[in-house]
Amino acid sequence: MLTQTVYGRTYTYSHCIGRGTNGGEGFRYPLDLALAADNVVYVLNGPSEFMASSRITKCTLGSELGDEEFIMDFGTPGDGDGEFSGVTSIALDRDENVYVSDEVLNRITIFDKEGNFVSKWGVQGSGDGEIDRPWGLTFDADENLWVVDSGNNRVQTFTKDGKFLGKWGTGGSGEGQFNMAWGIALDRDADVYVADWRNSRVQKFSPDGKYLMSFGAPGSGPGEVRRPSGVAVDEEGDVYVADWGENMVHAYGPDGEHLTTFQGDAQQLPKWGLASIAANPDMGRARKRVRSLEREWRFDQPAAVKIDAQRRIVICEVQRSRLQVYVKEKDYVDPQFNL
Repeated sequence: MLTQTVYGRTYTYSHCIGRGTNGGEGFRYPLDLALAADNVVYVLNGPSEFMASSRITKCTLGSELGDEEFIMDFGTPGDGDGEFSGVTSIALDRDENVYVSDEVLNRITIFDKEGNFVSKWGVQGSGDGEIDRPWGLTFDADENLWVVDSGNNRVQTFTKDGKFLGKWGTGGSGEGQFNMAWGIALDRDADVYVADWRNSRVQKFSPDGKYLMSFGAPGSGPGEVRRPSGVAVDEEGDVYVADWGENMVHAYGPDGEHLTTFQGDAQQLPKWGLASIAANPDMGRARKRVRSLEREWRFDQPAAVKIDAQRRIVICEVQRSRLQVYVKEKDYVDPQFNL
């Protein structure tokens, strides 16, 4: 799907960036991303089963294939200040301070936009304000931080410096219950969307935690999901779900109707990937012997999806060590969904 129009919406594939590296121009096991001003993106690289390589890569997203630029890396494996053991999610406040959740250390670590360690907070437990395996993060309009407290099967809210504000949610599979929830997003009405990973659905709540509806259902058919990890909502209320288990990203209308599915369209290698081949001619020759590279174009464990002010839908995929970028065209009329 390089360009597709569905229900009055037009989506166009733009480009991809990345390659597998343990530092510098590329990513390794990217689990989440945060989009900033001036075309900047922060990519959260998690540890793999073979290497403790956690770090944050700051780079530009580019507007087309080949114009991305590396800026810096920061954060290192460990348990000291500014170090990580089990990163899961990343979010930015208005000053572009960087907040990172760590499910092993059970804390939130904060950096400034230059990568300098600022502070950390978090206490493991199940009481008010205590956390157990924090995963998804997002800020609301008042700059309060919403945390998916996955181990406690709930959502909690905090001030930026870690003061407890509220909580809701319980464990289970019923409406409003969670089983290893992961990603989280807010829409323009401050309604809350949570990727309920083990229950294979995304749930929508009012700001005070009242259950409203679900998106997707367990399965592999159109609009069905298996282990959703990330969720995002655009300005028209369309919802995008990273389906980790099925290697897809699904789009739904505000009423939960399935619109379309992205499978990945990275037919052209990104600039950093081409640099790897140029440095290793054997790699290039091996690629020429492959009958079809289509499998490489497609998603492999998409973990997170985010949307910026330019209406770009940015998807990070763990096993391909890259970001794929789609664009939703601005002007459309869709009476079916009353937009």
